[in-house]
Amino acid sequence: MRPAPTTSGLFITLDGLDGTGKSTQCRLLADWLSDAGCTVTRCVDPGGTPAGDRLRDLIFHSEQPLSINCEALLFMASRAQLVAEVIRPALSAGHVVVSDRFLLANVVYQGHAGGLDPRELWRIGLFSTGGVEPDLTLVLDLDPADAQTRRGRPADRIERRDDGYHARVRDGFLAEAARRPERVRVIDASGSVDAVQQQVRGEVTRLLGQR
Repeated sequence: MRPAPTTSGLFITLDGLDGTGKSTQCRLLADWLSDAGCTVTRCVDPGGTPAGDRLRDLIFHSEQPLSINCEALLFMASRAQLVAEVIRPALSAGHVVVSDRFLLANVVYQGHAGGLDPRELWRIGLFSTGGVEPDLTLVLDLDPADAQTRRGRPADRIERRDDGYHARVRDGFLAEAARRPERVRVIDASGSVDAVQQQVRGEVTRLLGQR
């Protein structure tokens, strides 16, 4: 498969449990699109700007307890700056933006798993991004125990939460994908890196064929 270059902005995000290979798949997807002649901007959420990087460190490594509401709004603040500084200008310039996580993660981690209302998180989230939404979100799906084994680094404060929390995260991703199939697609992340990338490319090729 080889995508046709696009001259209009396109926004693709990858999401899922930590340990599913999102960062690797984002890099491979960006390289594939670049080789096809697309101008690609990669980013990570939270983070990706000076202010966002400071908020990311607070979210994942705070030594003080954070309420779930505070946590959710810190994600929103980082994302608002990422959209303003990176994503919106890149889309306006006709780039393909590939982001490691976006608003769906907020809805799932603090909503479905954390107990906040997912509908309110969607509403606040769209306000914080000025209505910017991905054209396609690919959820890398994997059993939480397998994802934890694959992670290969010390856990951050959210990853240290109990097994029940991470099971709810997975269920939340699948529920949102079922609710929004036109924007959110599930990728089986249990296979090899190459096998997962082929699924990712297939979904992106399908999207490009609709434009």
